[in-house]
Parts: sequence; C-alpha cells; structure tokens
Amino acid sequence: MRILYFYPENPLLKNQGNNARALALLEYFKFKEIEVDFVGVYADNFQNKEIDNLKNNKYIKEGYLLKSLSRKKNQLRYFFLYSLPRKIVRKIKEFDRRRFGQEKLFEEIVIKKEYDFILISYAYWANLIEKIEDTKPRAKLIIDTHDFLTSQFQNMKNFKLGKYFETEIKLLNKFDEVLVISNEEKYLFSQFLDKKVSIVTHALEEKFDANQSDKKYDLVYVASSNEHNIKSALWFFEEVYPKLDKNIKICIVGRIVNYCPDKENVTKIDFIEDLGEIYSQSKIAICPMLSGTGLKIKVVEAMSYGIPIVCNERGVDGLLNKTNNGCLATNDATEFASYIEKLRKDLSFYNFHSNESRHFFISNHSIKAAYSKLDEVFKL
Repeated sequence: MRILYFYPENPLLKNQGNNARALALLEYFKFKEIEVDFVGVYADNFQNKEIDNLKNNKYIKEGYLLKSLSRKKNQLRYFFLYSLPRKIVRKIKEFDRRRFGQEKLFEEIVIKKEYDFILISYAYWANLIEKIEDTKPRAKLIIDTHDFLTSQFQNMKNFKLGKYFETEIKLLNKFDEVLVISNEEKYLFSQFLDKKVSIVTHALEEKFDANQSDKKYDLVYVASSNEHNIKSALWFFEEVYPKLDKNIKICIVGRIVNYCPDKENVTKIDFIEDLGEIYSQSKIAICPMLSGTGLKIKVVEAMSYGIPIVCNERGVDGLLNKTNNGCLATNDATEFASYIEKLRKDLSFYNFHSNESRHFFISNHSIKAAYSKLDEVFKL
C-alpha cells in the first residue's frame, strides 16, 4: 500500500497537539509497514533537514515541501490563474491557505506515482486537490479535519455563520471519506455530508505509573500560546491560583509560559523534547479551557500516564464519554481549586479518578483501540 500524506507543519515538533496527532498517524503507518510519501509546507522551521529526519526515523519514503512561486517572475500567471479567480469567486480566504502555485506543485507530486490513498490535513488545505479533481487518480481521497474550523472564525469581524459553514461543508464534500476526532464532529458533519464520516481519535502508548507518591510536581499544565490558551491561563492565575495552597508545586510547559506570571512555586519550561519526563513527575494535570473546539491532546496525554485531570467543561470536548474518564470538569473557579486540593490530600479520591483515567484511556485511546479504527479506514 502507498499513501501520499499532506500535513503542513513539521510533525516532529512536539510543541502542539496537532503535531502530536500527525506524528501518531505516521507511527501507525510505520507500524503497519505502509509506504508513505509526505508533503509539507516550506517554512523557516520546516526545510530539507526536517524531511531528512522524517526519513531517518523511517516514517516516510519520500518527502516534499511546497513553496509558493515568485510573483515577480510569474506576474501574468499570478494575475490570471491566482489573483483574478479569487476576486471573481470571492472565496473566504480563511478557508484557503494555498499560496501561488502550490496546488500545481502538489499535482506534479501526485502524478509521479500511483497512490492508494491521498490524505489531506485540514479543510483549509482541501483545495490542494483542485488540479487533480477532473483527472482524479485511482487513489481514495481522504481529509483529516482535525477540528471544526467554522467555530475558530466566529469572533472575526465579518464572520457569517451560514457562509462559513457552507464553505467548510463544500470543501469536505470534495473527498471520498472524512476523518474526525470526536463524536461531536461526527454528528455535526454527518448531518450535512453525503460522504462517509469516520472517527479516528488520538492514539498513544500506555505509560501508567503505579507509584503516584513522591512526585516532584503537584500540577502540570501543558499548552501552546494560541488565543484560547492565553485567555484560559489568565483565568486560572487570576481566579483559581489564589485559592490554592501556597506550597503547591506547579510545572507549566509550552509557549503559554510567556503569558503566566512568575511565582516562587511555579516552574516554567518553554520547551522540552520529551514531555514524558514531566508527566512522570506530576501528580495531577490541569486543562483550563474556556473556549476552543475539538479534542484536547494534552488531556489524552495525561490519561496515558494515569493522571487525573481538572479542567473546564471545554476540556472534555472531543472525548467519547464526558463522565467516568478521569476528568473533573467545572467552570467554577472555587470548585476547580477544591478539586485540585482534594486530589492532593484524599488518596482514595485520587486513586478512584486515576483508575478512571486509565480505564478510559485503554478503551478509547490506546494503540490497540485506535489502530483498529484506522484499519477500517485503510482497509487493513
């Protein structure tokens, strides 16, 4: 079997949940000994050296990076094939991240080989297949949505729900099958698509630790610096932190550290190669999340270590069950703090939720559970 997999960023960068999902898919392909050619988007942090790293790790056979063509060298072509059509059709620019010439470059990659599957990440890259739609190869076209994108744009000045949602559905309908990460997205998209919609949730190895005492950190908080995380981190430190024991030990990992205050009991780590080093030293995970959509990868990562999670209601988005999963969810700051303190001080309460975290993970996010779903998608 041969797959052409498009994912715009470097999946080996472990600083974002979306990269973790992409890498998990590559791990699956590697485990199943599937030949994968990879296409990304050229950037300062994603160049030939990173493609070589993917090859050396046996994740891919061939790798390509899409650059945009020079406007100065192709002025007429740029105007008639790129600029003018966009003005006439008036596409929503947020749903089209292609740059000049990238779909043509993608077409050239597609015709080099016979592929069984062409897998595209994100609806806003769906138009990459525009050049191959009329002469569709025998490959099955699959899109991995990652998220419900219309919701991400709702705070924009000129946002119109109907127009944005209609655009997203039209883009997804270009494909033979649509992959989603949660029940919510499957229910939503399946109401409007005439294509198969399949849940492929996030898979990780089990790394449970029987010894939950003598941990270096009471709390671990892992997050990038997107607008949802920034707002949520501010809420945690303004509303929850003052209600916690002053001796509590907190570790914050990721670019969110730039938006968190300096405190004597808070360790801030901008980047770490292996998050397992921190999770294995932490007793409780927190996921303050006031907005945003989709599965929170950081929640699944904590579950893979059997760690209970205290979160807002948005923190359990995307989970196949909202209860009995090791998460204590509340939007009330006082209750959020009390959950943390009870997990710290009540061993039986802690063990109960730790066991729920483990059992939920094994049933839904273990390698065995997730790979069985992927086998259905890729006919294995």
